[in-house]
Amino acid sequence: AKSVGNIMGNFHPHGDFSIYDAMVRMSQDWKNREILVEMHGNNGSMDGDPPAAMRYTEARLSEIAGYLLQDI
Repeated sequence: AKSVGNIMGNFHPHGDFSIYDAMVRMSQDWKNREILVEMHGNNGSMDGDPPAAMRYTEARLSEIAGYLLQDI
């Protein structure tokens, strides 16, 4: 929830669901070759189960995301 609030306050003031949904998609290894966000908690399933509410999950950038963003 902290990450979503930070993004919403600084970059995208149009609602928290779209931000959280993008973070969840970047953490799902069945949708991406390399995950950019590591999530702790339920981030959905390949069978279509929805992810947990943002208050029940924690997220951080993955190692490869840090590498991709290091020179920005």
